[in-house]
Amino acid sequence: MTGPLDGYTVIDISAVVSGPMCAQVLGDQGADVIKIEPLGIGDITRQGGYRVDDISAMFLSCNRGKKSVALDLSQEAGIDAVKRLAATADVFVQNFRPGAADRMGIGADALHASNPDLIYVSISGFGSTGPYSQWRVYDPIVQAISGVPSVQRSLDIPIPDLVRTIIGDKSTALTAAQAVTGALLARERGRTRGQHLEIPMLDTLLYFLWPDNFMGETFTGEVTPGPLLHDVYRLQQTADGNMVYFAVSDAEWEGLFAALGHSEWWEDERFNTVAERSKPENFEAIGAMLNNAFIQWATDEILDRLHEFEVPAAPVNELGDVFHDPQVVHNEAIHYWDHPVVGPTRSARQPVRFSETQPAGNFSADSLGQSTRQVLGAVGYSDAELDALTEAGVTN
Repeated sequence: MTGPLDGYTVIDISAVVSGPMCAQVLGDQGADVIKIEPLGIGDITRQGGYRVDDISAMFLSCNRGKKSVALDLSQEAGIDAVKRLAATADVFVQNFRPGAADRMGIGADALHASNPDLIYVSISGFGSTGPYSQWRVYDPIVQAISGVPSVQRSLDIPIPDLVRTIIGDKSTALTAAQAVTGALLARERGRTRGQHLEIPMLDTLLYFLWPDNFMGETFTGEVTPGPLLHDVYRLQQTADGNMVYFAVSDAEWEGLFAALGHSEWWEDERFNTVAERSKPENFEAIGAMLNNAFIQWATDEILDRLHEFEVPAAPVNELGDVFHDPQVVHNEAIHYWDHPVVGPTRSARQPVRFSETQPAGNFSADSLGQSTRQVLGAVGYSDAELDALTEAGVTN
């Protein structure tokens, strides 16, 4: 079965994660994605660790299903090839430093001149203007400016830290993919033709963080304070390891006390309403009591009791445990397959289940320039022209 974006063509000239993952999401939903890479080394993530030949684990995980076209964009013929591809495409994704695409002759205005229906996506670290716009940017830099490290503190060891995943890149990728489908919908409804989508990672990460991390910063007048979620999120030590529980409603708190064998705590007026539990002195008192209770129980035993009393709780999986987790296995969330270069491989399936347009999924990933002749031939390049491009060092 074909996916909901079957028939759309995406040109991905971006690198690393934010742009490539955006384009991959569109590809996972059925779009035909053409990845344009620098001649020689290709996308920088091809050079990463956990690699076989020129396909690394990170490259594959952000570029599966794409056709790789290798071009030397320092040559006019390489830029001309990009323009010819973009002239017949629906979407163009780039994450160069602001102004670079315009200087190369492949900015939004230039490509819209030949394809006014094009959805042109510009992803940047901080936006096209402003004091940081020309900074060289990776995910940890955007995390720092957005305040992420300030909330990554354990109350036990209150030292700021980074989120140890590329949260800015990936949240931007998902935001950009959704924005593309919104722009395509507007185009299909006749509200506009093409348009230019500018998506700063900083703005995206702030938008992503706001509902919980900025709870205490949203209202600027007098408010009733309470615990912040980033203060509540903690691993819980047990007699033989660690687990996670998270009680929100009064019913869950009553169940939590019962599961731990302390139903009498629910009769304490300090702990049986949200308002009272939220008071700093009561919040601190119940935290100490809970910790002392949990360390008396083995993890498996208290998990069973917590689930019996309808309290959200889970064991803490190591990465290797995920592949054997019963729910992960049941969901078939991991796809196992053989890549022609890498060999036995496993990848996360795209998570959306479409009832009528479920895409088949293409899990392979091209070697650098593997599809150059096929893709350029499809937009009118003759064999002689392709041979000339190769001889001139424009393609591989």
